[in-house]
Amino acid sequence: MSIEKLILATVTTNPKKAPVGLAVFHCDTEEEMYKVCSSLEAILDGIAHKLTDEIMIIVKH
Repeated sequence: MSIEKLILATVTTNPKKAPVGLAVFHCDTEEEMYKVCSSLEAILDGIAHKLTDEIMIIVKH
């Protein structure tokens, strides 16, 4: 069984815009957001996509 076509996590610098019901990681700066996304890509075997300046998601294709 494999997980595909799924949002695995959300990383944000603006908690007010984060969705509910997902793994959400709150960061203080954009630089921290990119570092967290880089780590999560490796850990979750996913790909990071930037939705806005404040929100990135990790997805499994």
